[in-house]
Amino acid sequence: MKSSPTHPSFQPLYRQIKALLTQSLITGEWVPGAAIPSEMDLAARFGVSQGTVRKAIDELAAENIVVRRQGKGTFVATHTEEVVKLRFLRLVAADGSKELLDNRLLSCEKSKATAAIARALNIRTGSSVIEIRRLLLFSGKPLILDRIILPAALFKGVTTERIEALKGSMYRLYETQLGIRMVRAEEKLTAIGADGEVATALGLLQGTPLLSIERVSYTYGDKPMEWRLGLCLTDDHHYLNQFE
Repeated sequence: MKSSPTHPSFQPLYRQIKALLTQSLITGEWVPGAAIPSEMDLAARFGVSQGTVRKAIDELAAENIVVRRQGKGTFVATHTEEVVKLRFLRLVAADGSKELLDNRLLSCEKSKATAAIARALNIRTGSSVIEIRRLLLFSGKPLILDRIILPAALFKGVTTERIEALKGSMYRLYETQLGIRMVRAEEKLTAIGADGEVATALGLLQGTPLLSIERVSYTYGDKPMEWRLGLCLTDDHHYLNQFE
């Protein structure tokens, strides 16, 4: 674990431990929902102090990669938990009320990656991708038209039947069915007007203002795995982001 502080690739010791813990997650040593070893055991394993391990785990917890449970230990976060499964969905009712969320699959088919999608997902232009279109409904009202693109080589288990059977978060499907967990996302927000196709899907007039959310989601090791475009009606909803 020794590294010279003058070396250009030097990282603080706790960051090195964080990288080793992340590698264990990448290799599947600890699966989503499983407990990781205690700080004492990890300190012995890596030959460092418990304080160093604790600092590494603090960062992983802050990034929602692991979850601490009082009196029980530290667990790998999972998209099946209420607190985590909707962490990337930021559209909320203007009055703050809780809503029943549902989704309706419109299509799931193979296509070829455009140059822009290939750049976003770090794959070759023309590579086979799975393209999914679905509606997200809030208390029965269609508010988001989702377009999702996945590298076909990594998501072979994503089918119309499997999506409809799960009937929930796509991130939960990736995790429980394929062992792929999304740990962070980058988003770009713009304002647009609904074109004919989008207006029809959402039951709107053409040109109705929408919030466009382009998202790339990443798994462990900062590997891009999903590109998503959400076109959102925000008449009585808004995008909420909380900073800590």
